[in-house]
Amino acid sequence: MNALESTSTRPYLIRALYDWCTDNGLTPYVAVLVDDTVQVPREYVKNGEIVLNISFDATSSLKLGNDFIEFKARFAGTAREIMVPVSRVIAIYARENGQGMAFPVPVAAGATDDLAKPSPLSSVPAAGSAGDEDAKVMQLVTPEPSASNSGPEGDPPRPPSGPRPALKRVK
Repeated sequence: MNALESTSTRPYLIRALYDWCTDNGLTPYVAVLVDDTVQVPREYVKNGEIVLNISFDATSSLKLGNDFIEFKARFAGTAREIMVPVSRVIAIYARENGQGMAFPVPVAAGATDDLAKPSPLSSVPAAGSAGDEDAKVMQLVTPEPSASNSGPEGDPPRPPSGPRPALKRVK
């Protein structure tokens, strides 16, 4: 079997990093690029993305499959069924230290320019560039505090509780 015929490494890497987080007492989070194939509470989606806590304590019936991540979770006290295609996961990382991995942003055939742009959470190339299936190691870092609470032009202002974490490539 050659590389073009083999299955994606993404679900295996997600499971490995999930295991690493839980083995080390860390909280695994996944960042998901939301579209019509993703079943999540839409009221929690911001800028076309949602970050989900997939720890044992936050979920029930968690299944990290090759095609989908499925689980039940409570949002504002209401139980919800969550189903995320693995191809829509753009990062998995530990909440406590930001260590994890980001994946290339998926681009659907005939996608709009919004989908082709890299996610604010990742600094990996968009799909279609060299090494689509090669994941990049990332570390979540907190930017230096600034005098202003507003983000870059066009972004909504940051909440006053502190700067928003951002992923940084670790080589």
